[in-house]
Amino acid sequence: MVTELARRLGFTDDDCLVIINCDDLGMCHAANSGIYEALRSGVATSASLMVPCPWAREASSAYLGEDVGVHLTLNAEYDRYRWGPITQAPSLLDGDGGFPRTVDDVWDHADLDETRRELRSQVERAILWGFDVTHLDSHMGTVQLRPEFFDLYLELAIDFGLPLRLSGASTEPLIGFPFRQLAADEGVLYPDHFVYVNGVGSRRSIERALFDLRPGVTELYAHPAADTPELRAIADDWAARVDDHHLLSHDSGLRTMIERSGAHLVGWRSLRDAMRAD
Repeated sequence: MVTELARRLGFTDDDCLVIINCDDLGMCHAANSGIYEALRSGVATSASLMVPCPWAREASSAYLGEDVGVHLTLNAEYDRYRWGPITQAPSLLDGDGGFPRTVDDVWDHADLDETRRELRSQVERAILWGFDVTHLDSHMGTVQLRPEFFDLYLELAIDFGLPLRLSGASTEPLIGFPFRQLAADEGVLYPDHFVYVNGVGSRRSIERALFDLRPGVTELYAHPAADTPELRAIADDWAARVDDHHLLSHDSGLRTMIERSGAHLVGWRSLRDAMRAD
């Protein structure tokens, strides 16, 4: 799979390709500002839109054709800042004005038909707003890590012709089902390697990964956001988001590390186009 995907993207067996994705576009104005700066003048190569969030529409008004996918959202994890379904989906509400805060709460209470309708509507709304949607991934991993939810994730990828974020092959025994093979069997593309970050704040993970790249496509991700009073009021993890913004937009050291690693920066659009070409 490693060399096959690299070759399909026009590279060689030994090339190391890196996607640097910005999660949480649309979460708030600070996220929109930080992510678009990282895409337009920094080293980020793609982003993922949280369609149900209050600032997603503003993100669409600022969109200039960047590589943006849909960050499928079934959770609202903050106590002081809430968002919820864009469809009628009672089983996806936690009784406190939005989606559940935890992944387990979604898994325990979500009706699968309501979930299917909600996720599909998120993709359709992004397209309606004018996004050239390049990929799908999952906020907090909610639809990646449980078989019945993964079925919906894969169904959307097939129906819309979009590649998927998937965790690495080494995680399949822990998660308990062969999700990478299931995607491959349906012709759905996904990066060869995925660097997981526990929580928010990706500096160390990205720097470490660049010293240890393997041939093929590796996805790295961060949560950049500008330092604003709004962000500080919303998120206890605001400092890590601000550091991600500095890392991707202003840190010349990271650009040097990328150059020294020999990595080729690519976006999700190249995977989507290769997938659709088949």
